[in-house]
Amino acid sequence: MSNLKQYLIILLTAFLVSFVFLLILLPLLKKIKAGQYILGYVKEHKYKSGTPTMGGLAFITASILIYLIFVGINDREVNVCIAVGFAYMIVGFLDDFIKIKFKHNQGLKSYQKITFQFLIGLIASVFAYNNGFTEIFIPFFDTSIDLNIFYIPIATLVFIAITNSVNLTDGLDGLAGSVSFVYFLFMALIILLQNSIFYSNDNYSMLSLAICGSLLAFLIFNTNKAKIFMGDTGSLALGGLVASISILSGNMLFIPILGIMYVLSSISVILQVLYYKKTKKRIFLMAPLHHHFQHKGWTEAKISYIYTVITVLSGIICLLSVI
Repeated sequence: MSNLKQYLIILLTAFLVSFVFLLILLPLLKKIKAGQYILGYVKEHKYKSGTPTMGGLAFITASILIYLIFVGINDREVNVCIAVGFAYMIVGFLDDFIKIKFKHNQGLKSYQKITFQFLIGLIASVFAYNNGFTEIFIPFFDTSIDLNIFYIPIATLVFIAITNSVNLTDGLDGLAGSVSFVYFLFMALIILLQNSIFYSNDNYSMLSLAICGSLLAFLIFNTNKAKIFMGDTGSLALGGLVASISILSGNMLFIPILGIMYVLSSISVILQVLYYKKTKKRIFLMAPLHHHFQHKGWTEAKISYIYTVITVLSGIICLLSVI
C-alpha cells in the first residue's frame, strides 16, 4: 500500500468509525442526562444548557483505535503521544463527570487540573529527554537546536500552556473542532515535508490524520447549533495530542504559529485578568477572545469560520518555512 493511499484510508476510516461512535454515544448521553451546564453570565448560551457533552469520548477513542489498527504498537514515541492524549482525556472526563453529577459548571478545582496537567507533561518531557528527543526545529531556517537539560522544564511548560489554550478555545459550536482539524492536518503535512529533507517519523502524521478524520465526523454534530459538545473530555485530550505530537516530533516552535488562535485565546484571558485587577476595567467585553466577538454581535458560525481561515493561513506559512 502506497503511503498516500494509507494516509487517505486512515483519514476516511477514522471519519467513519468516529461517526458511528457518535451515533451510538449521543442517545446514550441523552438517556443518562449527561448535559452541559452553562455559565449564567454567558447569556447567549442559555439555550445550550442540557446539550449532551463528553463527545470527546467518541472521536478521541476512534482516532487512537484507527491508528493502532493501521500502524500498531511498535512505535514508542507515538505511543507516548497516545498515552498523553488518553491521560488528558481521563482528566477531562473526571471534570465533566463532576459537573454532570453535581449539576453545576464547576468540575475539578483549578489546582487539581494544573497538578494533573503538570505531572502528565513532566512525565512525557522526561521520557523525551531520556530518549534523546531534545532537538527542536527552527521555523524558517534549515536548522535545529538541542535544548539538552532545558528541554524538560520548557516542554513541561508548553504542555500546560497549550492544553489550557485548546481548552479555552472550546467555547463556541464548532470552534475548537475546526481549528484543531486544521492544526493536525497541517502538522501532518509539515512532518511529511520534513521527512523529505531529513529523517522524521511519519507515524506522527498518521496519528494526526486519524485525529483529522475523527474530528470531521464530530463537526457534523458540533457545528451550530450543536447536538453534542466535546466537553473537557475532548478539549483536554486534543490539547494533550496537539502538545505531544508537536513537541515529541521536534516541532515545538511551530505551536505559536500554527496554533495562533489557541494562543490568542489564552493571551486574551491573561490580559483581561491582569488589566482588571489593576484598573477594575476590562480590555475585552468578555474573555476568551471569541466571546468578545460574540458580544460584538458576530455569529458563532462567523467566528469559527474566521478562526479556521486564520489557522489555514498560518498553516500555509508553516509549510513555506519547511519547503
